[in-house]
Amino acid sequence: MKVVVIGGGAAGFFGAITCAQENPQAQVLLLEKTSKLLSKVRVSGGGRCNVTHHCFVPSMLAQNYPRGSKKLKEAFKTFGAGETIEWFKQRGVQLKTEPDGRMFPVSNSSETIVDCLLQEASKSGVKIKTSASVEEIEVLTRKDGITEFKLYLNNNSTILANKILICTGGNPKSAAYDWLRALGHAVQEPVPSLFTFNVPGSALKELQGVSVPKARVRVAGQKLEYEGPLLITHWGYSGPAVLKLSAWGARLLHEQNYNFTALINWIPDFSEESLREHLQNYRQAHPKKLVATNPLFGIPQRLWKALTKLAEVAEEIRWAELPAKNTNKLIEALIRAPFEVQGKTTFKEEFVTCGGIDLSQVEMRTMESRIQSGVYFAGEVLDIDGITGGFNFQAAWTTGFLAGSAMAKALSE
Repeated sequence: MKVVVIGGGAAGFFGAITCAQENPQAQVLLLEKTSKLLSKVRVSGGGRCNVTHHCFVPSMLAQNYPRGSKKLKEAFKTFGAGETIEWFKQRGVQLKTEPDGRMFPVSNSSETIVDCLLQEASKSGVKIKTSASVEEIEVLTRKDGITEFKLYLNNNSTILANKILICTGGNPKSAAYDWLRALGHAVQEPVPSLFTFNVPGSALKELQGVSVPKARVRVAGQKLEYEGPLLITHWGYSGPAVLKLSAWGARLLHEQNYNFTALINWIPDFSEESLREHLQNYRQAHPKKLVATNPLFGIPQRLWKALTKLAEVAEEIRWAELPAKNTNKLIEALIRAPFEVQGKTTFKEEFVTCGGIDLSQVEMRTMESRIQSGVYFAGEVLDIDGITGGFNFQAAWTTGFLAGSAMAKALSE
């Protein structure tokens, strides 16, 4: 019985390995359209591979997925972060946890993960064919009523399969999903997720490289906001606060053509009222201190100076001399600094899409299509995406495992 896995990324390899290990009788063939295998695994986490996240409660883990959260909750009960860690541990790969919960191989090299997956695939008898893309899938019904699939490849060859696992990843172009629509599947339109904000007119662009450990970023006029580390770049803003906000707001920001006002709160632990009181107390305690050159709240010196400039505070002004008008402007600059976002930039080389195969058409316990039996899906080709922090890979391991396991079982029945 032949299984063809389409896509040589994290989900494809995990599905192929699981199927081959759980059913040694299965002939598993993995097709990758490019000449490179596991390319996203290699570049992830700056070449270290952010394998998963240190979160072992399925319901809590599922909360990190703007799309797919509810459906993944049950899936994580079968194969979650704990199972991922154990899977790699049993194959000689130890993972470590960083303070923010991200988990990497102890080696700090993504090649450790790549080598592990390639070795497991080889040991399990998975055959791999690169530079082989599937152009079309034809559904065949044999005389005995059994369904088979005929795959038409880019080199004019064809392959017959009993089961297909589709792990072709996310794609920014809607037309890239047409061959799956041809099988009867509905596709949630793909739009980018996990991107940084371009602010060409930013008053802070000279501060590139300056970061704060906690800021709150909000989209003006919306309830959309996120809190976390923030980085000023030469093109605008990045860091987890921006990336996570972009994931939750992927569709909304796409609808706005990535033109909107971002409001940045540099000191989210303060309310306007408590900030006003704090500044008043500081003014009384340090009346002779210069406002612009004595940063408060742990804000970096250069950023503080830029924010006082936004508040039109002259460099020679002391706290005792600060007019009420400028105090109000300083409060605005600290908790509601407006920046006009005009466009986005893809985060490193880690392209993530919001959109893909509609989850209502997939049986999440097995990852089998409800539209066409014998067809399975895993990874980012589904309408599932996580925020930054190892969550997208965890979804790939989970859905790949469920699909591989289900195919192995179905072939033995």
